[in-house]
Amino acid sequence: MPASVDLNVDLGESAERWASGEDRRLLALVTSANVCCGAYAGDDDLIASTCSAAVEHGVAIGAQVGYPDREGFGRRDMDLAPRDLAEEVRRQIDHLRALAAPFGGVVGYVKPHGALYHRISHDPAQAAAVVEALLGDALPLPLVGMPGSLALQLAREAGVATVHEGFADRAYAGDGSLVPRGEAGAVLTDPDAAAQQALSLVDAVDSVCVHSDSPGAELLLGRVRDLMAHHAVHVRAFG
Repeated sequence: MPASVDLNVDLGESAERWASGEDRRLLALVTSANVCCGAYAGDDDLIASTCSAAVEHGVAIGAQVGYPDREGFGRRDMDLAPRDLAEEVRRQIDHLRALAAPFGGVVGYVKPHGALYHRISHDPAQAAAVVEALLGDALPLPLVGMPGSLALQLAREAGVATVHEGFADRAYAGDGSLVPRGEAGAVLTDPDAAAQQALSLVDAVDSVCVHSDSPGAELLLGRVRDLMAHHAVHVRAFG
């Protein structure tokens, strides 16, 4: 078992959870925050507040890029032309950078969201478009994805660093994919089950995710942290 693993959470998606303090408290439990760039949820004030708080907590900031689909929360497939998708991803990264910079925040990686995350795991054209967007930087940001993702393969071939990710709060199918959200049991809500799954993943991944909109996300992350500590797994940002 590796000596360390990153814990990440998706943030900047809900003004209500931010105002209630729910999402802010998660920053005390994670080492990386995937901040929504405004395409599928959130707004500039929420994004800026999230980046400011991440800096205060010493949490790494990543660009959570996704389809421009606010109605579907970025969880519906979109058939964007590769050039349009590359430009959209590039725009979102640059937008987050601009909002994080006043607080000393630096965008350190890219994690696609929802339907885009899953689409680029097998769609050559869209996977290549996301990698093209990353190559717009002289030093491309690392790309986060599930082991076996086509996008990660293309990124590595292009010289882009990759980060293998697992999920503490999502059920896995027999083929290693995630059980679709519409199916029963797709989201793990029992803290002990989520923590055990997280621990089982650390041999295969660099980072473990808990979604901020999962029921009891704070309890899930707290139990994950406790179990990692019990097994002497150090929790720290992958960068």
